[in-house]
Amino acid sequence: MSVQEPPARRLRAGDLDRGRAESALQRAHAAGRLDARELDERRDQVRRAVYLDELPELLHDLPEQEGWNLLPSAPGAAAPLPATTIPSTLPAPRYEALPATAPADAGFTVSVMSGRDLLLEPGTAELTNFAWWGGNNYNLTRAMGPGRTVTLNLHAVMAGSNIVVPRGVRVLDQSIAIMAGNEVEAAAQGDGSNGTLVIKGFLWWAGNSVKLADDA
Repeated sequence: MSVQEPPARRLRAGDLDRGRAESALQRAHAAGRLDARELDERRDQVRRAVYLDELPELLHDLPEQEGWNLLPSAPGAAAPLPATTIPSTLPAPRYEALPATAPADAGFTVSVMSGRDLLLEPGTAELTNFAWWGGNNYNLTRAMGPGRTVTLNLHAVMAGSNIVVPRGVRVLDQSIAIMAGNEVEAAAQGDGSNGTLVIKGFLWWAGNSVKLADDA
């Protein structure tokens, strides 16, 4: 007589689990994969979720699902969803150039559930942004150069920005991060021959990504 296996034990979702899932949805919205209505619908379902196994279904079709639950709230919590490759056919960002006469300090901006594509011009030495469930795409290919230092003060809550740099830029991460952090692509970390990028700011469940420009 075969022995019947006990039913699988369902684990309850906690505030951290639901928060990570909401953060993934917000990143998908900022990338244009979810419109405002879809974001609201899925976010409401996440907030009503009682068990961990209810969350993956709300993220299964989004590249942002990767790593959403890398820090399980309890032993035996659900494993991260399988990695997904982002299609190479996604359109490239169309960057909005800051004025060529931009001062050394490009000022302070706020990104709330939104983002912009910004091209920093030569002479820009510092920029400050606060992002809440949003973030910008910064292109520093013109701003960097031999002997130049650009400082990005990027404060974020459940958000993050993408930063594109040319080859040879030295990247210094001086951010303060809680349950998050910046990610610098290995190819984007240069020897400083083309300038230095300093990233500062306070990150809460957030992080910025630094990548090498496609044409570098």
